[in-house]
Amino acid sequence: MTAYRLHEIVDDAAERWPDSPALTFDGDSLSYSDLAIATRRAATWLTGQGVGRGDRVTVLGPNHVNTVVLSYACSRIGAVFILLHEQVRGTGLAHILIDAEPALLVTDSAEARDLAVTHDTPVTSLAGVPLAPPALSAASDERSPSAPLSVDPACLIYTSGSTGMPKAVVCTHSQMLFAAQAIQSQLKYRSDDVVYAPLPLSFDYGLYQVFLAALGGAHLWLGSAADVGPVLLRNLRRSRATILPAVPSLAENLARMLRRYAGELNLRLLTNTGAVMQPQTLATLRGEIPGLRVQLMFGLTECKRVSIMPPDEDLRRPGASGLPLPGTEVLVLADDGQPVPAGEIGELVVRGPHVMAGYWRRPELTEQRFPRTEGLFPELRSGDYGWLDADGYLYFSGRRDDIYKSRGFRVSATEIEAAVCRLPEVEAAAVVPPQDGRAHPVLFVEGKLQPAELLDRLREDLEPYKVPDLCVAVDRMPLTANGKIDRKALAASLG
Repeated sequence: MTAYRLHEIVDDAAERWPDSPALTFDGDSLSYSDLAIATRRAATWLTGQGVGRGDRVTVLGPNHVNTVVLSYACSRIGAVFILLHEQVRGTGLAHILIDAEPALLVTDSAEARDLAVTHDTPVTSLAGVPLAPPALSAASDERSPSAPLSVDPACLIYTSGSTGMPKAVVCTHSQMLFAAQAIQSQLKYRSDDVVYAPLPLSFDYGLYQVFLAALGGAHLWLGSAADVGPVLLRNLRRSRATILPAVPSLAENLARMLRRYAGELNLRLLTNTGAVMQPQTLATLRGEIPGLRVQLMFGLTECKRVSIMPPDEDLRRPGASGLPLPGTEVLVLADDGQPVPAGEIGELVVRGPHVMAGYWRRPELTEQRFPRTEGLFPELRSGDYGWLDADGYLYFSGRRDDIYKSRGFRVSATEIEAAVCRLPEVEAAAVVPPQDGRAHPVLFVEGKLQPAELLDRLREDLEPYKVPDLCVAVDRMPLTANGKIDRKALAASLG
């Protein structure tokens, strides 16, 4: 079966693996047949709530089986789903309610419900979404006049930039399906896999686990942000997980637990995106989990995934972020828009059917970041910098805001962080570039070294102009809701 809309991948899975476990959450499981039926029931329920084709449905809360069900249900009736982290509130949530104008907010947060009433947004409970089998045929949604086209929006993903209120990336059915299928062609999830996913579904890395699992017939076991320390280790064993999508903080936590408690895990594959994974963390995980393969990835919300490493290729090409997805292209351009030779740093420009449709109600920004070319697809001007080697492997140097001048030289904060994290006594590092009138970068470090000693060690590995003058030790790095280092919080701590 060829899927043209998101919900068709769960329908296909229900045909191929009807009785196989599809989704487990909080002790309850649904087979693929159960999940497909539940999404039809939820689609009927959404229609009864007055939601129609093109309407936005916002779901705010922690990971929940009903979040998955509603995402597919929206696809069935042509509605557009928006998943928000449970910590979104106040001004940020008010902005999204005004910007997206959702036809329905689904949440169990009393604060969010009160804010929805203030903004005249219909609101209902996440726990109250019905999952019972519907009294309609499996094909009824295909005959509905509201059934979406592949070019219609399926999802808005709100992402915060370096400044200002969150902006939403418009993701169509065809773009999301191409991205999911291209990623699956490289990661190869299988019907005997159990994918343990504690990442929030509001984070596209977490959300796409839903689609990858369905494409491979795998069993998705939803975790939560509370899965840290021994709880993470216990749940990986309880679920008998074979695949773990991880961000660095999650992987580092698992490495610490394995060093402390040891024991066996069934993991065969660990993936990473969102931030650079440190080599010593991967070395620990490989040493503690025999047979573990690692695939590192690089992505952007505006195109979902840019590149993926072949299994364990990081051991042969340290620092690489992989090859472009099949059917896509990554260009490296100089400031004048011309391609640079292999090995030279420039802005990363992405082309392919996974480049999303632009920003919701932001035409000027869309024109700037998604310019149309003579080719079939728009380009994505990423604002990120990197380089390609002679074999086409991508190396990420830093985001536009991570590149700064030091003593007349261009410096990458990402390169400095990688050098710091090569020191065995360091757990995590982050560089805050010069900004807001501050003339010099500041290095924040979590680990056992004193700042003066660390800077001395760093000078042995880096050119003098790359070593920051100021190093600040922290007990624990602040993290965002998605588990990444919160650089805004670090910058704010400088006053």
